[in-house]
Amino acid sequence: MAQPLMPHATASWLVDNTSLSFDQIAEFCGLHILEVQAIADDTAATKLTGRDPVRAHELTMDEIEKGQKDPNYVLKMLKGPEQVRRTKGPRYTPVSKRQDKPDGIAWILRNHPEISDGAIGKLIGTTRTTIAAIRDRSHWNIANIVPKDPVTLGLTSQRELDAIVAKAAKAAGIEAQVDTRLEGDREALIEQLRAERQAATRDAEAAGEDAPAAPVEHTAETLFRSNSSNN
Repeated sequence: MAQPLMPHATASWLVDNTSLSFDQIAEFCGLHILEVQAIADDTAATKLTGRDPVRAHELTMDEIEKGQKDPNYVLKMLKGPEQVRRTKGPRYTPVSKRQDKPDGIAWILRNHPEISDGAIGKLIGTTRTTIAAIRDRSHWNIANIVPKDPVTLGLTSQRELDAIVAKAAKAAGIEAQVDTRLEGDREALIEQLRAERQAATRDAEAAGEDAPAAPVEHTAETLFRSNSSNN
């Protein structure tokens, strides 16, 4: 399925300017629902500047209205002119995040050695030379490199990482590792967020308001901490 050119910025605009559910926004932008929740709570690494998908000819107002009327409606990308995308070389990474690349590379090398250097280079936006230097510990800053999840660092999305892990595992003839440590908490969080949003919408409609009041929503970190303390 086609995705917006700038998914996180698009998600930010949809959160601020529509009453679409987080599920709908996540599906349209190709993000995980928790990424959308982080954007809504302003807990992302940096405050995103929203990008209007209507002005970008990626979505129509008719589609947005359909989605707002039906929470189960899946938004359809507007088929416009082909967007110019980078096809060769490493992906662009914001200057503020480039210093985190070695940590993300080290995490992948440690947790998913089956992924090729070429695939890591495309995913993180780096070179084979850098990857090799981190692998054999000859990198100039190796003493300060700490393996960290590249998704947490904002270097890639969970969907992209899962896809590349699955592809590498299939090529290597092994079973892809699935992280289920927070699966129960994640599902509970998604259900709670959905219930709170629907309740806020019902309250707003009962009060005769044009738009639902902003629900008091918890972040994943808050809910997970609460669940841990209860256990």
